[in-house]
Amino acid sequence: MPRTCIRFLRRGEVVELRDVEPDETLLEYLRLREGSMGTKEGCAEGDCGACTVVLGRRDGDRVRYEPVNACIYLLGMVDGRELVTVEDLSAPGEALHPVQAALIDHHGSQCGFCTPGFVMSLFALYHQGRAADRAGVNDWLAGNLCRCTGYRPIADAALASCTGRADDAFSRRSARTAAALASVDGEDDLFVGDEERFFAAPRSAASLSDLYLRHPDATLVTGATDVALWITKQLRRLPRVIHLGRVRELLRIDREGATLVLGAAVSYADAEEALGAVHPDIAEVLRRLGSKQIRAAGSVGGNVANGSPIGDTPPPLIALGAELELRRGDEVRRLALEDFFVDYGRQDRRPGEFVSRLFVPRLEPGQHFSCHKISKRFDQDISALLGAFRLSVSAGRVVDARIAFGGMAATPRRALRCEAALTGLRLRSPEAWRPAQDALDRDFRPIDDMRASATYRAGVAKALLAKALLEAGGTPRSETRVVGAEAERA
Repeated sequence: MPRTCIRFLRRGEVVELRDVEPDETLLEYLRLREGSMGTKEGCAEGDCGACTVVLGRRDGDRVRYEPVNACIYLLGMVDGRELVTVEDLSAPGEALHPVQAALIDHHGSQCGFCTPGFVMSLFALYHQGRAADRAGVNDWLAGNLCRCTGYRPIADAALASCTGRADDAFSRRSARTAAALASVDGEDDLFVGDEERFFAAPRSAASLSDLYLRHPDATLVTGATDVALWITKQLRRLPRVIHLGRVRELLRIDREGATLVLGAAVSYADAEEALGAVHPDIAEVLRRLGSKQIRAAGSVGGNVANGSPIGDTPPPLIALGAELELRRGDEVRRLALEDFFVDYGRQDRRPGEFVSRLFVPRLEPGQHFSCHKISKRFDQDISALLGAFRLSVSAGRVVDARIAFGGMAATPRRALRCEAALTGLRLRSPEAWRPAQDALDRDFRPIDDMRASATYRAGVAKALLAKALLEAGGTPRSETRVVGAEAERA
């Protein structure tokens, strides 16, 4: 029988909740039920970081701490974790936590509204086990906004406190906490509610498949980084929610020969190293996808499954020739990733069918890869367009090309006419590239919107193609890159 309550660790004690609404957020629980007011609501969409809390999960015999946005994190998803908020870092009358003390010493707070979120992000950084440098701090804090203090004193506080040597109450009891989490996060399925309204978190792919066949209208979530905005911004009610974050098979990272196999619920944070090993440009795209809070919760499989035309991961995966696996009941099928996207808001997915795995091939000798995200803001912004290029080169000529763009059409899509025009192209003859660039105008009809004009998108797509051809022809990246010039193909 499934378990009918969520369980999590809070201040060393196990909390059990049976009255959990399927669309209740963690922020609502903390402020309205628990009365923990330190966690603030700012943007209600996971951008400002004021609501940042930290979740601990078992990693062997220790605990791994990750920041998440409580405003778009569903309460049921806390099951099996340790929940840490700003109130927990130091008890009244006790010394402040090192990151809190450093923020005071370096004058890192003025009005203080954003400060609890910064404290919790720095608490997670404090426990990463490595000394922070300025660039690393800037990356880590990209998901926390401050209107009045200025970031220099906050970054100085991070450098002073996050030295790689965690020595606080949490590090000292890490082994005990890990043991407690092992007992909290059991092997049973979770089902809170009834057939009409429930939050469910199956433990196996078979349980997930059975449940989703019974309730094909349920909303599937891994990190809920997109779905939660339906709740906070569109004020929709979600009566049935199935969380994939406990399904063992969907959390695996494997290899099948030279192919990387990602379970659909693997988070961006967990997938980052494996995908970055395929090519450093992918690691750079992931670094700019959301924030640390978003990447700790959201998943690559979720980014694919929601079918957004501006999702950051589908274009590079399509260019690499990735495939995905779908499951419905006991039936499993596999298809090329580009064939999954049918039209805007439509994917090749039948009722009761879910994305289970992604297959990402490695680059072969002679293949040159690059991908670039173009956005108004460098950090934590939605793409205006994203281009990915895999060019197979022999004797100075392109013998095969796979090119994919996001933000140029109603779906992530290959540039088939451009690919055909590239075949046989001599890389040392830039004057001969124009037909391939012009072919992009026949492949795509981009739109004008708040992120970019159609003219801008078309022009930048041609420029990115030229950049890819230059690099494939041997031009050093130091001459073609503003960001990531040091990244060389693995």
